[in-house]
Amino acid sequence: MENKKEKTFQFVVVGGGIAGVTCVEQLSSQIPSADVALITAGPHIKAVTNYKQVSRTLEEFDVEEQPSSVLEEKFPNLTIIHSAVKSLHTKSHCVETADGRVFGYKKLCICSGARPKLLTQDNPYMLGIRDTDSAQEFQKRLSKAKRIVIVGNGGIALELVYEVEGCEVIWAVKDKAIGNTFFDAGAAQFLIPSLEADKPQAAAPCKRPRFTTEEAAPGGSHIFTADRSSQAYGHGPTDSGSALGPDWHEGIALRGAEQVSHRVSVEYQCEVEKIFTCEELHKSPEQTLRTECGDWPVYVRLTNAQTFGCDFVVSATGVVPNTEPFLQGNTFVVADDGGLQVDDHMMTSEADVYAAGDVCTACWEQSPLWQQMRLWTQARQMGWYAGRCMAAHILSEPVELDFCFELFSHITKFFNYKVVLLGKFNSQGLGPDHELLVRCTKGQEYVKVVLSGGRMVGAVLIGETDLEETFENLILNQMDLTPYGEELLNPDIDIEDYFD
Repeated sequence: MENKKEKTFQFVVVGGGIAGVTCVEQLSSQIPSADVALITAGPHIKAVTNYKQVSRTLEEFDVEEQPSSVLEEKFPNLTIIHSAVKSLHTKSHCVETADGRVFGYKKLCICSGARPKLLTQDNPYMLGIRDTDSAQEFQKRLSKAKRIVIVGNGGIALELVYEVEGCEVIWAVKDKAIGNTFFDAGAAQFLIPSLEADKPQAAAPCKRPRFTTEEAAPGGSHIFTADRSSQAYGHGPTDSGSALGPDWHEGIALRGAEQVSHRVSVEYQCEVEKIFTCEELHKSPEQTLRTECGDWPVYVRLTNAQTFGCDFVVSATGVVPNTEPFLQGNTFVVADDGGLQVDDHMMTSEADVYAAGDVCTACWEQSPLWQQMRLWTQARQMGWYAGRCMAAHILSEPVELDFCFELFSHITKFFNYKVVLLGKFNSQGLGPDHELLVRCTKGQEYVKVVLSGGRMVGAVLIGETDLEETFENLILNQMDLTPYGEELLNPDIDIEDYFD
């Protein structure tokens, strides 16, 4: 490979999603003289816009799809290489792209994101959602659909179930309650009425410019990834588009062919057992399978013995880190969840190779109040921090683990409510001795606090509660709240005054 190198860059970053773009921006501004290359398959990159630091750890931002030329104009030392990565040779410090070119690097950062776990590969009636193309494909197919089955219980499934209108939705979740990645059964109960109510009128059209890319080749599989409610489906080296932004569904009408507004049936504690076509169903020896009347193009049998006919199935069941082209011939240590293991400087087990965002797994000794979740916010934080570490190592400067890894915090929107998650918001990893305090005003707000040993370790805030900063401070300063007991959530007490 050595002799084929076209050029050697000081820094090479792979992936045009949030983590990769943030990493490039950080490197280019820390060392403006350095040669930086971004290798990305698609013509567009994902940029963070309207960034707002809401409190010490909470941040809000929009994700915007932009032509990659925008980045090049901003940073004169940046070269963008439009190609997928074919292979990585860590020994000789070079990357080979799909179009046969070879580039050397001094430091490399892999930000190739993750891809949706699909229930089955290559089924024409199965859709996963990932990028703008697949969202358009989804919209097109939905406009003719009378019933769809959505499988999954994360951010995308929640978002979809709420946004789809004019089409019956069967929602299969493997848990006892909806949205268990983000909240408990109480919060789920608070949100459920929103599925039955008429939705508020849509706001003005989405402000984000959209770019379309060419149609997928016939027979190509369409994956479409929704919101990720800021959980990034980052962008894989072999895929064309990177993940959608948190407000992906604004400005595209998700309407089916029926005259109903909202018809959602939730099937709890079940998974997909088998997917049949109409022909397979009629040939089936099991009489029970033929009881579902009507000629649907596809049928889904769930593990609760129910069978549903539908127009198509949406798979929204989590993501798999995109490590494919990097592992062959190298000795990366890979975590149980398939991500590249990184230490507290975002370094992988291979010399001079870093990773950030959905493709990596944080394997440092973690703060008791933080956990990794594959979200937009973390992709941005990791990309930023990886860029800082790479620059610091070149400049021989010390670098501390960033404060954003001290406390987990995330702002998103579900069912048109603002949702703030802090710390161990779902009692993750806590023993049986933790307690929960809950305050709920139907249709308005839901507040849950997780206490352990009398100290606040997590919170879920749904609605306009204005409690995020106070709770963030209480979690960070670990003050003993035992004296306050239940009064902590008494609506007649202005808690902010207490803890200023």
